[in-house]
Amino acid sequence: MDWLNGEAFTAFGQHIKWSDMIGNVIGLLALAFGWRRSIWTWPAQFLSGVILFAAFATSHLTGSAGKQVVVMAVAAWGYWQWTRGRQQAQDGSVAVRFATWRERGYLAGGAVAGTLAVGGLFTLYPSLSWDPWPDAYIFVGTLVAMVAQARGLVEFWFAWLLVDLVGVPLNFANGFAFSGFVYVIYGALVLWGMRDWWLRSRRSGRPSLEGAPA
Repeated sequence: MDWLNGEAFTAFGQHIKWSDMIGNVIGLLALAFGWRRSIWTWPAQFLSGVILFAAFATSHLTGSAGKQVVVMAVAAWGYWQWTRGRQQAQDGSVAVRFATWRERGYLAGGAVAGTLAVGGLFTLYPSLSWDPWPDAYIFVGTLVAMVAQARGLVEFWFAWLLVDLVGVPLNFANGFAFSGFVYVIYGALVLWGMRDWWLRSRRSGRPSLEGAPA
């Protein structure tokens, strides 16, 4: 599988790796499936995680590589969560909602505590990551976003946007130009998906929307 980390082509002076390109294209498909609330979002995210792990593991980005392990684990859990049938909408897709204020507190608190813990670990052991705090932020932010997605929370789109704000410059700085370019597309899909989930959650009128914006 060494060809995965080989150069596919050069664009605008940036060397594009096969693993970087293939993994992110599949990641885009996963995000599109998520927007459509399709169960296929999880197998696609798992496969993307496998390929991108191979890319980041060879580039001294422990947080980004570890993130892919988390992606694979949460993708398996998300698949199980969505197939349980407890949140199915009338059209057979997964029902979505806003998080309660308590759930938002858990997500935000977990993101802050997790970033401090992982960033501190990377700082104590510099060999783990060349960019400890951005790497930790992306690692934990991705976990928070995927957990929120698995629970059908609209807030998962906001979490992805916050991850993208750091992920784009970090990927360009570490030679993963295709990831940087794709993250721009991610941003557009995230905004579109956020709008769709937001409108659907308002139309549902579910009791679980307690604490959602008016």
